[in-house]
Amino acid sequence: MAILHKPEVDQWYQDLQGRSLRVVAIDEDAETVDVQFFSGEIEEFEFDSWFQLGVEPIAEPEDWSGPFDDLEPDDMGDTEIPRQSGSWDQNLDETDFEE
Repeated sequence: MAILHKPEVDQWYQDLQGRSLRVVAIDEDAETVDVQFFSGEIEEFEFDSWFQLGVEPIAEPEDWSGPFDDLEPDDMGDTEIPRQSGSWDQNLDETDFEE
């Protein structure tokens, strides 16, 4: 018997077809689960349908750019270089605050 996994927002899962998906929203009143597949497709499932998917929790994919098929490597920016240098309060000393 398969283990039924209750959906959790921002948790990644893999279904029986091998597709990776992330839960993006849960509507308790409407009893629906909104998911985004790694390919970018968004789909809504009723609770009953969710449990029929046979999903298993997985770790977040290392390559988060899967849903962005038109994203170029340069679009991701250089993650090795900090976006801002210096101290965070560097400009606060030069700012006049109204009292």
